[in-house]
Amino acid sequence: MKRAKATERRQESAAKEKEKLLKDIERNDTLKVTPLRHHADLLVEALDLSIVYGERTVTGPLSFTLRQGERAALLGKNGSGKSSIVKLLMGEDIPHTGTLRTASGLVISYMPQDTSFLRGTVSDFAKENGLDETLFLTILRKLDFPRVQFEKDMRSFSGGQKKKALLAKTLSERAHLYVWDEPLNFVDVLSRMQIRDLLLAAKPTMLFVEHDRTFVDEIATRFITL
Repeated sequence: MKRAKATERRQESAAKEKEKLLKDIERNDTLKVTPLRHHADLLVEALDLSIVYGERTVTGPLSFTLRQGERAALLGKNGSGKSSIVKLLMGEDIPHTGTLRTASGLVISYMPQDTSFLRGTVSDFAKENGLDETLFLTILRKLDFPRVQFEKDMRSFSGGQKKKALLAKTLSERAHLYVWDEPLNFVDVLSRMQIRDLLLAAKPTMLFVEHDRTFVDEIATRFITL
């Protein structure tokens, strides 16, 4: 009996603590991110890079560099190899010729296009990815993510909610380079504006793919056309 009451008290205390957290995190709508500073200026270099599937060259040969402080947008038609270059940069086994090099010790925060792997609650997701849960939930709420969704399985989320979960993850991470693959699919206009303002203020180094041309023109400091 005593044990049951103690458990009940702990549960009530945890519930009150979480309620206080949820109230606190709604007080400020400004999003922030704190990029890491790398010792090198040149972070990424591609030399005569081609993406090749079988006998078909999807893109290339392509050469480009990405230096600290730049926000480079990968541009090209659907199927031109934008996502393949991003995946290759992230270490996936993408068939290619040429080279793609990164600076030693480079920390990359990656937001993939795919959301099908998301499952469990947002708290589960934060723990699995080693995130600061308080910061992660704070960012979600600032992106107008409904509190009622916090306890639900992420598989039941809408497309926009899944994207916001991935955005909150990458914004919770300190990195030298932020690599985003179509981050704004299904994301509402207000949240897009928040992300735009955040990036213009924080000036992180980025390589990204995005179909919203207005966002691209506002954010990118340079373009890499495939």
